[in-house]
Amino acid sequence: MTTWLREETPHDMFRFLREGDEGRHQTARVTADGAAWLASAAGGRGSALARWEARPASPATLPCGTAFDVVNVDPVFGRRMLDKLWTEGPGSGPVAVHRGRTMLFTAPGTAQRLPALLDWEEWGDAVPRPLCHGPGDAVTVPPLVPSGSAGPRWLVAPDTRHPWLPGPEVVLWACVRAVRAASADVRVSIFPPADPGANVYDVSRRR
Repeated sequence: MTTWLREETPHDMFRFLREGDEGRHQTARVTADGAAWLASAAGGRGSALARWEARPASPATLPCGTAFDVVNVDPVFGRRMLDKLWTEGPGSGPVAVHRGRTMLFTAPGTAQRLPALLDWEEWGDAVPRPLCHGPGDAVTVPPLVPSGSAGPRWLVAPDTRHPWLPGPEVVLWACVRAVRAASADVRVSIFPPADPGANVYDVSRRR
């Protein structure tokens, strides 16, 4: 167990996070319980967590495959996915933005299963191919505390030791709904294009 997970640390990180959460519900701010969940992803990597503890306003690199997988998508498409998850679906787990990409934290196993589901899905070819990070991969996560500088940041920060994480079927559902939403404004006509020289009559008001 690293010093970051003790009740009292040199920087008293958990107390700092708890005091910052009092009376506030900020989706972009990591809570003490959320920090504990992030720490669990590193397992016994004490040196990495010790560096993060000393510099809580700096990003960190954490391995995937144990506490979470990450689905990394195009930013515009990612916003559409989140809109569907939040307005029509079950919501999302933690979500971050890094280097212009949207990073959805998902249940372990999602990185392996999602590409196969997309290959089987009728709308799969219309989905901008996501980057799926699972076992053996590591991702950069935003700072524990907002730094105000350009870099990774939380859209939905972890706020519990056991956050709900969408699995591959839920992420697939969001992908399909996002594609359909983007296609809704595209009108397809079964009639050939009109002759530009032909006379056109408005018959919509006939009775």
